[in-house]
Amino acid sequence: MIEYENNQWKDPIIQPYQPLSISPAASCLNYGLTCFEGMKAYRSTVDNKSIRLFRPHLNMDRLRSSMTRLHMPGIDFDSNELIECIKELVRIDERWVPEGEGYSLYIRPNVIGINKYLGVAPPDSLLLYVITSPVGPYYKTGFRPIRLKCENFYKRAFPGGTGNTKVGGNYAPTMKPAAEAASQGYAQVLWMLDDDITEVGAMNIFFLFKGGGSRNGTHDKKEKKKILVTPPLSRGDILPGVTRRSILELASTWSDIEVQERNITLTEVKEAAKRNEILEVFGAGTAAVVTPVSGIDDITIHAPGDFTQKIWRELIDIQYGRKIHPDNWSMEV
Repeated sequence: MIEYENNQWKDPIIQPYQPLSISPAASCLNYGLTCFEGMKAYRSTVDNKSIRLFRPHLNMDRLRSSMTRLHMPGIDFDSNELIECIKELVRIDERWVPEGEGYSLYIRPNVIGINKYLGVAPPDSLLLYVITSPVGPYYKTGFRPIRLKCENFYKRAFPGGTGNTKVGGNYAPTMKPAAEAASQGYAQVLWMLDDDITEVGAMNIFFLFKGGGSRNGTHDKKEKKKILVTPPLSRGDILPGVTRRSILELASTWSDIEVQERNITLTEVKEAAKRNEILEVFGAGTAAVVTPVSGIDDITIHAPGDFTQKIWRELIDIQYGRKIHPDNWSMEV
């Protein structure tokens, strides 16, 4: 826990998990001035001893971006120092890091406004705290394909909003449409902005097309590379996921894959499906890592495909210390 008051961060404290004591007028409770991150600590499956974090500096960058969007002070915090604090917390809780592939210690940094008075204003008092919890596979069914319901009535995010940050207000409005989709037999919601596809549930989404398939609405029979497409960050409504970035960077080094970050529409997907040009679709995020998609509304997709399984295996091999990435994506605690 680290408090921010009088324009400075105080000394960090590690203490047992316990309730927080904050004012009922706190700005996090009344005005949603709260943001967070999602990280994991992985016990190496090579020796079952060493523990690793996956690209934590990207989480620090995104936390700073979320704080900036909420006009919070204290954005000059030292990322390296906060990572060292988190590493020390994980060392203390080392026994809680479970063994086995698919299991990890989930790490949740939070920053909340704790002003002790009512008033719609930027917070001048903050609390940054980090909690942990052992977790297993995100989906009880394991690495099994899921079906998605297109959602165009409810909106997760929009250009100029907060969709590109991890603020609390992004998530509360998704509960009702997610429950409605589940009642209709779907595992997740595919969030739409008119005809544009944005995200799936709380994950980024990827489409793998045949070479010569959909390329910005064009069709090129000569192109042999498979084409990996995900919506762009440029509109400001897509979360810059750590897993998303890692998939794009890995896939861009594979000679048989062309990576594209661009708008992709449901109309384009339906037309590509009719031409049998969609090879695979999957969601990606810290919690589930990679989730194959077998259907979007009435569109059927083969899943899980070879690429989905390959990218999932590449990521977890790095996360669990079985493979060392040249850029040291996996940081030993």
